[in-house]
Amino acid sequence: MFTFFGKKYPVRKLLFFAGEGFFLLASLAGVVVLRHGGVQPLLAPLPWAKLVLVAAICLLSLYYHGLYTFRAGFSYLEMAWTLIQAIGWASIVLGFLFFTFPSLAPGRWIYLPSLAVFISISSLWRFSYVLILKRGWGTAPVLLVAEGGLAREIIEEVGSHTDCGFRIAGVAWVEGLPRDWKGDLPCFESTRDLFSKARQAEAEAIIVAMDERRGRLPVDELLRCRMQGIPILEGETFYEELTGKIIVDKINPSWLIFHEGFQKSRAMMFGKRLVATLASLFGLLVSLPVILLTSVLIKLDSPGPVFFKQERVGKDGKVFTLVKFRSMRSDAERDGARWAQKEDARVTRVGRVIRKLRIDEIPQMWNVLKGDMSFVGPRPERPVFVEQLRTRIPYYDQRHTVHPGITGWAQINYPYGASVEDAREKLKYDLYYIKHMSVVLDLYIILKTVKTILFRDGAR
Repeated sequence: MFTFFGKKYPVRKLLFFAGEGFFLLASLAGVVVLRHGGVQPLLAPLPWAKLVLVAAICLLSLYYHGLYTFRAGFSYLEMAWTLIQAIGWASIVLGFLFFTFPSLAPGRWIYLPSLAVFISISSLWRFSYVLILKRGWGTAPVLLVAEGGLAREIIEEVGSHTDCGFRIAGVAWVEGLPRDWKGDLPCFESTRDLFSKARQAEAEAIIVAMDERRGRLPVDELLRCRMQGIPILEGETFYEELTGKIIVDKINPSWLIFHEGFQKSRAMMFGKRLVATLASLFGLLVSLPVILLTSVLIKLDSPGPVFFKQERVGKDGKVFTLVKFRSMRSDAERDGARWAQKEDARVTRVGRVIRKLRIDEIPQMWNVLKGDMSFVGPRPERPVFVEQLRTRIPYYDQRHTVHPGITGWAQINYPYGASVEDAREKLKYDLYYIKHMSVVLDLYIILKTVKTILFRDGAR
């Protein structure tokens, strides 16, 4: 396993990605050799730079089409079709690039033949990887010491993420098998002789997933396992490393206080601010034609101002005025504040389009330049909703320890929130982001945000 921004991934996933990159580059190089009758064209650095550029854009397209995410129930035929679509989109991007900058093209009749070779090889490579997933090769078996909802959530998460790198090899229930248990995992109705149970399950680690440990934690059994060399992990920490979110309903303040993370060094905060400023300036400059066109369309579509201003809660609980393009009728909240809903009748015709494309968010870059917001951070919420949520969701106010953002870890991992339960789920991601916050993570989130915009996920 390797760790990326606090989340664990199986090494086989890294090897799979590297292998596909190698096959793509090899396909391009192979066609060059056949086309020119020798390796002479590949002896200079420039041809390789061109091939690497083509390979990078193709791999980025594969990533944007979700071809490196394997979930339970995926179809091999659907994956093969998506692979062809991704290569098609990469071809469009490269065609535009080569038309604009002809000198970047790797040569005539190089790209298309190499794609045919790559699609064939990649299909076999992916078929082999799917076989590895189904056989469970390279998957770490773990034994769960289970009690309560945390254990069930871990079981559900591991079961739904085929390529998470872990497998529940057995479950030792602290207080006996629950009456409503309907799972098909190997189960033990007690934690007695836990070491033997771990050996029987061939577990590489034991996960303690208990809602309440006081007076019920099998200390002696766990201590024996630990002294015998079996790693013992907290269920809350394992859940975080597995899912990329912190399970707020199951942790206590000491978990937040004593765990690593939540670092806010001056250098990191300066770098984060620099990225936010540059990204906002670049975004406003590039989107200027879109801003002008959107302003005209909003004015023509419905009566009211072009921009929508609203109070939001920012860093340290300070209230600021957020600016967006107006996407609803000007009288949308005449009956008071309420959550936005799917297919909300208050949304205008133009509003529907700009919400889908996230164009309504563009003016928030001005809030970033003013210092009210960062480019990446938790979504800023309205004061009236904050008052409700802070009393119903534990640790909700901790999201206000950083500047809110136009995009964020929660925004790219969870759809638009429109209820208390949605807010609770998004807080799990927000706290994870605050714990692992860094400039590199911000850049990664911005990259994934582009994917979200292109595929129009999660807007309401």
